[in-house]
Amino acid sequence: MAFTWRGLRIELLDVVALAWFLALWLGYARFAHVRGHRVASLMSVMGKYRQEWWMRIIERELRMIDTSIVANLANSATFFASTTLLILGGLLALLGTTEKVVEVVKGLPFNARATTSQMWELKIMLLLAIFVYAFFKFTWSLRQFNFTSVLIGAAPKVPERAEQELDYIHRAATLSSSASDSFNYGLRAYYFGLAALAWFLNAWLFIAATTWIVGVLYWREFRSETLKVLDRATQQHK
Repeated sequence: MAFTWRGLRIELLDVVALAWFLALWLGYARFAHVRGHRVASLMSVMGKYRQEWWMRIIERELRMIDTSIVANLANSATFFASTTLLILGGLLALLGTTEKVVEVVKGLPFNARATTSQMWELKIMLLLAIFVYAFFKFTWSLRQFNFTSVLIGAAPKVPERAEQELDYIHRAATLSSSASDSFNYGLRAYYFGLAALAWFLNAWLFIAATTWIVGVLYWREFRSETLKVLDRATQQHK
């Protein structure tokens, strides 16, 4: 079953697949945010470690090691931001070779239905939107890591007890967590970008890949052995 919308002939299955993709991405983002406040998750557990990290920063007179840690984190965001620009350039180049690529795609396995030039461009536009979103998240993460390095430089003198600077520690740890969250959202966009690639082959594969990606993300964030180890360590520190 197919219908035409503003000159674009699109199969109903493609509409369902795209709606499923958006619903799972947005739905999982909301689910992870809410559930992360109720049970242990990678993001919530690492937030506790950042709070502890800033307690140690305040206690140290020499904080070069901390600036090195922030620089290393910022380098990761810089790498992905640069990589995302390369991906965007490649996708834009694909838009100029639509006719040739469509002929190649028609011969690929699982691609039972003919792919029109308009549908091909729509799929590329989806990938462009995903990686533009990722680029903004990575660059915002980079800026926040830069702000974090300034907070290290502006940290107050070593107090008698770190608890005397709890307000500063909380604000700095919150900013560090925000930078990490932005990086995580950008990385999550890469995962969903991989799922979107399946749409070039088949809408059913697109649905299956999206579902599988959400399963992988959920397992890693809420069920992984890494989470168990990190959470066990935080429990021991109490």
